Amino acid sequence: MVADMDPVSVGSVYAVFDRTMGRGLNVVSMEAIFHPRTNTVSIEFRYGFVTFRQFWDETARRHFSMALDQYNADFDARNLVNRHRRTRNAYGSVAGRLEWQTARFTTNHVSYPVIEIGYRFRENSPFFSTLMRSARSEETADAGTGRTESRQIQMFFTRAQAADLARVFDQAYLMELIGVHGTQGHVVPLFLDDYYEFLDELTDEQAWLIND
Repeated sequence: MVADMDPVSVGSVYAVFDRTMGRGLNVVSMEAIFHPRTNTVSIEFRYGFVTFRQFWDETARRHFSMALDQYNADFDARNLVNRHRRTRNAYGSVAGRLEWQTARFTTNHVSYPVIEIGYRFRENSPFFSTLMRSARSEETADAGTGRTESRQIQMFFTRAQAADLARVFDQAYLMELIGVHGTQGHVVPLFLDDYYEFLDELTDEQAWLIND
């Protein structure tokens, strides 16, 4: 516990998901909430008609930020490779907590999935990514005696989107928000990160823009 306070809304962050129907990517707004009593940040989003709340403790949040620093270094050095099986957990994994429900007044399920952190190429562009593995739900008072399994979900982030989430995850930033908070963030379009594996494949104009 860092403070005996009710949850605090941090605002909106954005991630990219595979469309649940059809092909392509979809930018999704997620609400970030800081829980001072447990020192966790939850990000709430809807995916496939189900509401999910993914909880990150301080250790997991710190790992996310360090992983993003390494990804940015690899990106700038053009060390990224288009091999999803190798890169989906390129920066390790963390223990997560997940709550989900299919409708507002239905059973609330809880599971403790592993969240892998890495990157993946989509639409010919790299994205920083988290892959929440499926996990069996825990029995809770609300869920009764039945058990189910949470689905596997991968989130993709441009570097700007990942930086926004890392800011929300920062412990010092969260401490500053306690007592003074409001809606953060704004709707932004999806701008893909330009990435070139081989500079000699670029046109003269593209190379000039990168090196300028």
